[in-house]
Amino acid sequence: MKKQILLASSLALSGLLSQAALGQANTLNARMDKTAESLEKKVITWRREIHQHPELGNREFQTAAKIAAHLQSLGMEVKTGVGKTGVVGLLKGGKEGPVVALRADMDGLPVTERNDLAFKSDVRTEYNGQQTGVMHACGHDSHVAMLMGVAEVLSSVKSDLRGTVKFIFQPAEEGAPEGEEGGAELMVKEGVLDNPKVDAIFGLHINSQTEVGTIKYRSGATMAAVDQYSIKIKGRQAHGAAPWSSVDPIVTSAQVVMGLQTIVSRNVILTDNAAVVTVGALHSGIRQNIIPEEANMIGTIRTFSPEAQKLVHRRINEIATNIAESAGAKADVKIDIMYPVTYNDPKLTEQMLPSLQTVAGKSNIIITPAQTGAEDFSFFQQKVPGFFFFLGGMPKGKKAEDVGSHHTPDFQIDEGGFVLGMKSLCHLTTDYMEFANKGIAVKQLTVSTGN
Repeated sequence: MKKQILLASSLALSGLLSQAALGQANTLNARMDKTAESLEKKVITWRREIHQHPELGNREFQTAAKIAAHLQSLGMEVKTGVGKTGVVGLLKGGKEGPVVALRADMDGLPVTERNDLAFKSDVRTEYNGQQTGVMHACGHDSHVAMLMGVAEVLSSVKSDLRGTVKFIFQPAEEGAPEGEEGGAELMVKEGVLDNPKVDAIFGLHINSQTEVGTIKYRSGATMAAVDQYSIKIKGRQAHGAAPWSSVDPIVTSAQVVMGLQTIVSRNVILTDNAAVVTVGALHSGIRQNIIPEEANMIGTIRTFSPEAQKLVHRRINEIATNIAESAGAKADVKIDIMYPVTYNDPKLTEQMLPSLQTVAGKSNIIITPAQTGAEDFSFFQQKVPGFFFFLGGMPKGKKAEDVGSHHTPDFQIDEGGFVLGMKSLCHLTTDYMEFANKGIAVKQLTVSTGN
């Protein structure tokens, strides 16, 4: 309660809230916090059910049905099948005001779980021609459960909401199956930010290597733009005993791999931007005494600015093409642009930071370095001001190097952080509405994020 009074008092001193609004903000926050705390066991149960039955991108049928049924039980207007399997719920408050969107992603990963849990996933599937397990190895089950809880909390104070809340449950954040569209990009294309038009969007990502009770954030470029590339080296096949008769695509590929390492170390201005160029796979040949005709490599690119992105793309083409030509081979380079930079609107971030400090305590709000991971939440942020932050999910007292990281079979989350996640999204929503109704809502910045 002291923290709630601290935030509201600071706003009042700044002339942003009247004394009447100050009292209303304290009362509303206290009611929301109490409801969030009462829902903890329910949210944990939802999370475990979803964890035990994970579904890959664009195939989240059971998850979507569970979400839709819950939102409908709260009396919301609900749309299903948005962006393939997405669910969107609309909660209209008792008073006029802005439209705030809250987003959670729903998809699991082709990872075979190794944890010894009562709700461990035993789901199996075929992915890219291989048998694999399916697991929520990135915390999306937690995101869904928390946002379902937030929907219930905000519905309980519906008559006091000074605006509308749009709940976006998004499929395929990890990427759509080959040959399909999906994720945030498709939802935006289908108009999820319109009718009614969204004024601001908030999202979180739980982190297994950040201690429970803490929140990390960054203003501006927060997560990298991600692109993927493929390089096909075509040489001339020959007997392994007569290499002089060949144009060896394996040796050429090895030289290309080493050449690509110089892009970050020698071309990118690292004092301005970080960047990553990773070769993820290299395949060639079938037998020990045959020099093959072709070699194929694939990899990922991470950048934080349009300038760095263009530079890296250009250098990949130049290095692969010229090294191949020098060996008498030919390189076919293909680069696919995927997610733009996850960019936290600086004005919105500054405006909403006190909300997080109030909920978690100022000492528990930490500025994080830019992350080379990527998030398709960035597509929403290209259209409206957005704020994306990281919620602690590591048990207190643990060290980051001693726990399972994201996208691994040993990934685990401490469910003790869920209440803080719910409270954070609730406070961001109602505080933003308060700002907007006082005429100081953030306007969209014109920001180039690389795509």
